[in-house]
Amino acid sequence: MNIAVVGLGLIGGSLAKTLKKNSPHTVLGIDRSEQVMYKAKLLDAIDGELTDERLKICDMVLIATWPKSAVEYVQEHAAAFKAGTVVMDVCGVKRAVCEPIWKIAKEHDFLFVGGHPMAGIEYSGFDYATSTLFENASMILTPPSGTDIQTLDFLKHFWRELGFGRVVMTTPENHDRVIAYTSQLAHVVSSAYIRSPFALEHHGFSAGSFRDMTRVARLDENMWTELFEENKEPLLQELDCLIDHLCEYRDALRSDDTETMRRLLKEGKERKEQADKKGDEP
Repeated sequence: MNIAVVGLGLIGGSLAKTLKKNSPHTVLGIDRSEQVMYKAKLLDAIDGELTDERLKICDMVLIATWPKSAVEYVQEHAAAFKAGTVVMDVCGVKRAVCEPIWKIAKEHDFLFVGGHPMAGIEYSGFDYATSTLFENASMILTPPSGTDIQTLDFLKHFWRELGFGRVVMTTPENHDRVIAYTSQLAHVVSSAYIRSPFALEHHGFSAGSFRDMTRVARLDENMWTELFEENKEPLLQELDCLIDHLCEYRDALRSDDTETMRRLLKEGKERKEQADKKGDEP
């Protein structure tokens, strides 16, 4: 197949490199940075530059940009997709992307499937892209209602062949609800935690727990602001829940309520054990 990758940052660049390493497909890429395009060509991450003319021969288009840019790209290039082309995004939110693009796809006879690879690091940009980023990661897919089983089977095998350990099918609504907890809330907590005055005085007093809590605070504030805004209600629900729980610990400590503190910590330990056990299930 001829596969286009739009946006060659950490995720898009890693997709291009993974495709080149693990598949026989021809990879055409485009990025707004001329320097990134030069590096991508130099390192053989792509076979050539994606142009409007070459877009017409692509069997699959992977859009690795921020959500609003993904929608804008499809709006501007919808007429260039050949009939039956599979178009996918890899954004961190799904409703804000899928709902407008599904309408466009129906009008122009191409298939749009939302995607979200559950992989990443705290750094961004093509310089950090690798062909191993997605090894054994989960790929979340949000296909439109009524997608035929053959297409779903093709997509599942396509991503598994690229090294993903698991492919999960869900709805955009469920994706956004769950991701508010598993990803977005973690970034908010990490950012808030590192803002303590003691963050600059911890040297010699920190170990793994500090590193784990603060790793994702090294984020792109512009991208994550957009992601938070596009998933406002689910994230607010998770924030309210977390704040309520934090208040329970604070109140127990303030009132010297040893039994309540012990109970809260025990509940947290048991919930972690349950979550780990469920995560080990096939």
